Amino acid sequence: MTATSVRVPMAASQGNRWSPVIKIGLLGGGVAIYLALVGILTALANRMIITKVISLGQIILLSVFIIFGYMAAQRAAAGQAKRPIVRCLLSGAIAGLLISLFLSALVVIAPIINLRSVFINASPELFDLLTLGRGVPDGLLLLIGIGVAVGALSAGLFLLPDRLRRSVGMGLLAIPIVSILNSSLFAGRGISALQAAAVFVIALVITFFWQPARTATSQRLSALPTKQQRAVATLAYIILGIGVLLLPLLGPYPAEILDTVGLYILLGLGLNIVVGFAGLLDLGYVAFFALGAYTVGILTSPEIQWVGVQLTWWQALPFAVIVGTLAGVILGIPVLQMRGDYLAIVTLGFGEIIRLIFLSDWLKPLVGGSNGITRIPRALPVPAGSRLSDQQMLFYVILAGILVAAFIATRLKYSRLGRNWAAMREDEDVAQAMGINLVRTKLMAFATGAGLSALSGAIFASKLTSVYPHSFNLLVSINILAVIIVGGLGSIPGVIVGALVLVGLPELLREFAEYRLLVYGAVLVFMMLKRPEGLLPEARRKLELHEADEA
Repeated sequence: MTATSVRVPMAASQGNRWSPVIKIGLLGGGVAIYLALVGILTALANRMIITKVISLGQIILLSVFIIFGYMAAQRAAAGQAKRPIVRCLLSGAIAGLLISLFLSALVVIAPIINLRSVFINASPELFDLLTLGRGVPDGLLLLIGIGVAVGALSAGLFLLPDRLRRSVGMGLLAIPIVSILNSSLFAGRGISALQAAAVFVIALVITFFWQPARTATSQRLSALPTKQQRAVATLAYIILGIGVLLLPLLGPYPAEILDTVGLYILLGLGLNIVVGFAGLLDLGYVAFFALGAYTVGILTSPEIQWVGVQLTWWQALPFAVIVGTLAGVILGIPVLQMRGDYLAIVTLGFGEIIRLIFLSDWLKPLVGGSNGITRIPRALPVPAGSRLSDQQMLFYVILAGILVAAFIATRLKYSRLGRNWAAMREDEDVAQAMGINLVRTKLMAFATGAGLSALSGAIFASKLTSVYPHSFNLLVSINILAVIIVGGLGSIPGVIVGALVLVGLPELLREFAEYRLLVYGAVLVFMMLKRPEGLLPEARRKLELHEADEA
């Protein structure tokens, strides 16, 4: 009686210890099935990462085994003083086994129930990919063996020392990144096995020695006199500036991506003032972007005659910024008493109103209606005999706008007005009780952000040499807001990093058609789970979000 009562709880305890691992494996199997049925595996099956060895579709499938095998080992070691080697390896193998069984069940069941009538991507090409071209049952046995092995190896990666684990992970991640960049920028078709090995070793070595070298360098720099520190910093900025100026020489397509990223950086710097500095959630920010673009179009395009004057792009630029700034003040006046969600809804409505005004037939003779405005001149003409394209020359205009916007944002952040914005962001009632004029402070935030947005819209009009109402929908405002959230609210360098991640990455993956937004979504989910403060957060916001961890 006593022995039985002891054995049952022990067995139940053992089952409870393995249930989280099984849940992780089941979740991984569901993710693998989803990726298979949406078609991303077969769509990227011909996109080689290592020539004649492995494709991007296979890399994506292997990443599922790696991620969930690692998570299973992590869960198995949770609460343990020392990492149990055997249990971690077994947990990773179990997760890999479950994922393989899910995929094997898909291969076996799909033809029987005619799953392709519902999921068009449940095709023979998918089944051939999953079975590695060996068919049933040999291919399924091989798939299961690979799944178990990769899951166990992922668990082994978890068991490595932290520094070595980070280095190996970065080495593995560097291989597909370098291959994708090579193909996107230079029209390559993957890299060779020897090149992949070299990339892995270089990334591993750099990552392994980076932190100690960084610490040693910081200590040496901090020991230098102040003048020498400033000289080193100035030299670093000069080298960085020269590198940025040479970026358009990579070619027209990279320059196109850089232009798009630059416009979002400029927009993000403006919205960061409104949302990050002042704490005013603005979902209609695209309206000022549209006003800047249309102001330039109306004043410069020969298609619009009612103004009675045709200006150059540079002559029209100040008018675009002035119109955007005035629009920011006009929007700010009726929403002075609103906060939070109510402010977001009203500004969202303002953005849609502006778009529909430009789209209306009533104002078509004035703003072009659904036909938009075309024949807008370029900001910088290409010099005769130059090898640079229009997009490459435009990069320097965008870069100048970013520098101006960053300078304005930096000076305002550390000014008296910036401190007023920070106080208002934390608590409007307390800020008002301390003597801060909320009306003037809010209007200054809206006006400054709107002016920078209009500047970006003016450059956008020159980039496309045309403007259309459909280019200024709600998704643009949401994307800009996502840029500053991912980069770090209130952080000026964070805006740059956020635009590179959320705009530059999807643009580089444009060749993958609709699946590039899947990558975009995955990056957003990862950021919200792992770094809610952003990639380069403001020091104050980072302390707020990690206050519990510090305690």
